[in-house]
Amino acid sequence: MEKILTKNIDKPNSQDIEVYLAGGGYKALEKALSMKSEEVIGEVKKSRLRGRGGAAFPVGLKWEFVRKERAEPKFIVCNADEGEPGTFKDRVILKNDPHLFIEAAIIGGYAIGTSDGFIYIRGEYYREIEAVEKAIGEARAKGYLGSNILGSGFSFDIQIYRGAGAYVCGEETALLESMEGNRGCPDCRPPFPAQVGFLDKPTAVNNVETLANIPAIITNGGDWYSKIGSPNSPGPKLFCLSGQVNRPGVYELPLGITLRELIEDYGGGVRGEFKAVLPGGAASSLLTDLDVKLDYRSVASAGSMLGSAAVIVINKDTSIIDVARNTIEFFARESCGKCSVCREGTRRAKEMLTRFANGGGRAKDLDLMLELGEVMYDTACCGLGQAAMNVPTSAIKLFRGEFEQKVRK
Repeated sequence: MEKILTKNIDKPNSQDIEVYLAGGGYKALEKALSMKSEEVIGEVKKSRLRGRGGAAFPVGLKWEFVRKERAEPKFIVCNADEGEPGTFKDRVILKNDPHLFIEAAIIGGYAIGTSDGFIYIRGEYYREIEAVEKAIGEARAKGYLGSNILGSGFSFDIQIYRGAGAYVCGEETALLESMEGNRGCPDCRPPFPAQVGFLDKPTAVNNVETLANIPAIITNGGDWYSKIGSPNSPGPKLFCLSGQVNRPGVYELPLGITLRELIEDYGGGVRGEFKAVLPGGAASSLLTDLDVKLDYRSVASAGSMLGSAAVIVINKDTSIIDVARNTIEFFARESCGKCSVCREGTRRAKEMLTRFANGGGRAKDLDLMLELGEVMYDTACCGLGQAAMNVPTSAIKLFRGEFEQKVRK
């Protein structure tokens, strides 16, 4: 497959604008500015591109919603607050090819009808922030940002917001609260950010990887893009492969490949004997079938979620109880505390799993954790609380015997 998202990253000085321009950079922007904004959105809708940050919402539809809102001004926000354990794909683009998503953000701003763009970057990404700041300056100097871009009459600029390290701010409503100077807590929806977002105005929030697809769609057309990958999930995906594999890393591959192909053909196989895998990071459920296709529908049908495609491989030398406990410790620490069911539920689950890890588990706690997972999924305000128990509950369902061995006699 021809590389779309990582085609530039191996070039010397790939982050420089001259290198980007030499490879056809900003040509998609020139083409977009010659089109009507509705035509740009139409191509994105035809591509059937879905958000790559986890929710997988159709991008063209989101842009159309924002475009049609009457309230002004509108905003576009690039979510670069990459904090999911096992996820490290966006930083590859931020550091090595920042002009790719900057060009895309400008196109997105033109499509929805805004002159104001923002990038919210994870605070720990120091070098990535430097690369993006430099790229924004280069784009301004070349006339791709600022007033009357390329003589089109369209003006657009980008401002950087730096996160403070809270995982929950990767959730779009918490991110917008943080941008406004408030505590980063998710809002219950509706209304959605496309209606009431930053400063209570219509806002399109898109992930870095999501935006990185846009220039290729505009250049080659939505129909061309829709033929890449899986029929129900078109396009390429950046898979973050980690855990007990021989060649961990970021792999750009078409959606629809199997877990087995990713792990064995690209990751060099499992270190040790395969036990389980998390296909979408700490928020997903464990799977044991390596022949599951990695697209949104197939992974969901298998009982998990693709999410950001942080594929974490676990071998048989690893305690599944430790995996579950480490995961719930993360969510307990990162819970914003707004929802009592998430705040208290993650703490109680951590206590129960710690007892099992120490050999003093209670048999009744296994069914209690399964019930807790259902309650949190049904009642938590945001995806953090809804997904926090996915690893523990799937671990109990798949490896109950391992837990029962740790029940206090």
